[in-house]
Amino acid sequence: MRDDDERPKAPATHAIGQSLDTLSIADLDERIASLRAEVARLEAARVAKQAALGAADAFFKR
Repeated sequence: MRDDDERPKAPATHAIGQSLDTLSIADLDERIASLRAEVARLEAARVAKQAALGAADAFFKR
């Protein structure tokens, strides 16, 4: 049995399709939280861009 210090450390970032075999449950939970935060950030950026596009469309309509 290996000590936790000898366990290979997973990279800090997540790559789509990356092997998850070496990750602990805590690592998986951390990745899930990080990805959920990133999805929320992307959705907020999308909403802001959609609003800017709507404002531009309204301004330039004749």
